Amino acid sequence: MKSLVIAPQDVSHGSPVHITQEPIETRAGECRVAVTLAGICGTDLQVLEGYAGFSGVPGHEFVGVVETAPAGDRHWIGRRVVGEINVGCGTCSWCRTDTANHCPARSVLGIQGRAGAFASHLSLPADNLHEVPDVLDDETAVFVEPTAAACQILTQFSFESTTRVAVIGDGRMALLVGQVLRTTGAAVTLLGKHERKLRVASDLGMTARRSTDELPVSHFDVTVDVTGRPTGLLRAMELVRPRGTVVMKSTFHGETPITLWPAVVDEVTLVGSRCGSFADAIALLADGRVHTAPLIAGTYALEEHVTAFDTARSKLKVLLRP
Repeated sequence: MKSLVIAPQDVSHGSPVHITQEPIETRAGECRVAVTLAGICGTDLQVLEGYAGFSGVPGHEFVGVVETAPAGDRHWIGRRVVGEINVGCGTCSWCRTDTANHCPARSVLGIQGRAGAFASHLSLPADNLHEVPDVLDDETAVFVEPTAAACQILTQFSFESTTRVAVIGDGRMALLVGQVLRTTGAAVTLLGKHERKLRVASDLGMTARRSTDELPVSHFDVTVDVTGRPTGLLRAMELVRPRGTVVMKSTFHGETPITLWPAVVDEVTLVGSRCGSFADAIALLADGRVHTAPLIAGTYALEEHVTAFDTARSKLKVLLRP
């Protein structure tokens, strides 16, 4: 078995990442999944910089095949799956109401207290798994988790054909968010700074503008910060109309200096948004309403992780094949 590991040193001074060939633990009562593909996302790059103080095996976007399962879950063996990343205690009020992603004692795949997907195998409870339909190949299925995160916005705001939306950012997550929000009929404008990524957005049916373009302030009903940078929220606040909604999708290592009195004066709603429905994401991908092939920048072996991470910092989605 093989894993990519962040050593438990002070990762803020450069992440000491290495490959190990040690056995990978399958937790009691959980399934062992052989990872076929794993995706590098912005949060993984932030983990390398010290986000959440994580050490161990990173990675939380994956598709794989179940190899072993406990009694009662053996029917999962041999199935191709993706998996929800939060594992709750199972007994608290959050877990009892199917919101384990807010369980105070939760572990999070590759982010908090649980080895992740940048490995040949990982461990998750069967309740976290979703079978991948045959219509989705592995290169598409690996996008289920981030697409689900984009779908969460749909549960937090009611979109209509007249809704004006600005997605701030032109990276992999921004392009997924823009596509998901377009399925509601809303008018989506994506703002970025990279011509190549803006062309991808345009090809996917969004209005693509440079973030430096002059736009009317207080213009959009909903703005979504997906930049992964402190400046993204500032721009989202600037562009939202009075009594509009700002959706915060960025997670990064560091602080966001921001003046909040305009949010009070303009009665702006600030919404944090994280994990969403895997079933909804699978449906959007299976129906072809969200396209992922234009987002893939390359696929690398775990041993090529240095190149893979460097590529992910400047391009779109990079995949690892453990």
